[in-house]
Amino acid sequence: MRTYALIVAGGKGVRMGGDLPKQFLPVNGKPVLMHTLETFHACDPRMQIILVLPCSQQSFWADLCKKHAFTVPHVVADGGETRFHSVKNGLAHVVAPALVGVHDGVRPFVSAAVIARCYAQAAESGAVVPVIEVVETLRRLDGEASVTVPRGDYRLVQTPQVFDASLLKQAYEQPYTPAFTDDASVVEALGHPVTLVEGNRENIKITTPFDLKIAEALSAASCSI
Repeated sequence: MRTYALIVAGGKGVRMGGDLPKQFLPVNGKPVLMHTLETFHACDPRMQIILVLPCSQQSFWADLCKKHAFTVPHVVADGGETRFHSVKNGLAHVVAPALVGVHDGVRPFVSAAVIARCYAQAAESGAVVPVIEVVETLRRLDGEASVTVPRGDYRLVQTPQVFDASLLKQAYEQPYTPAFTDDASVVEALGHPVTLVEGNRENIKITTPFDLKIAEALSAASCSI
């Protein structure tokens, strides 16, 4: 079956404290976003990659690709007002029947095993989300008080979230609501169940200066293997 990776990169870098959007920040000498696209291409060179970028960032991205001689095949789609609208724009480039994985552009360290696992399971169940266990103690706020909750009842959600393309296209025809915090929540609004598979802890979302330090360490470690 045809496969797509829809890479969403609309961040503005506010939590980074700088003017450069986080997806363009360098890790090991190369923009984060390039690492992410290379990860999916290396996993399956036949996978069609759709990069969703705000219109205001597309010329800058083109210049970066020339500067770094970046040749991973991909098409660029226009970002929208929200992540929901950005994904919907990207889905316009997807031809069903297919499997489509939606991935955060600032998660360059997803493992090949997790990518393969998500697509394989999505071929069976139609909707898959990678997750990892919660290792910290959790407390739920209750007014001015708080209470410990069993961390075993919770999972941390990652990407790529992979779906049958027809199902995801149908889900994104629904009116937007702030309750749609990720693609799984959009699909679940149709009443379709979501299957959980094991993610990898290195698959961090780079959003803060501390995350960037971790990313540099992870990149250096992978280069030394």
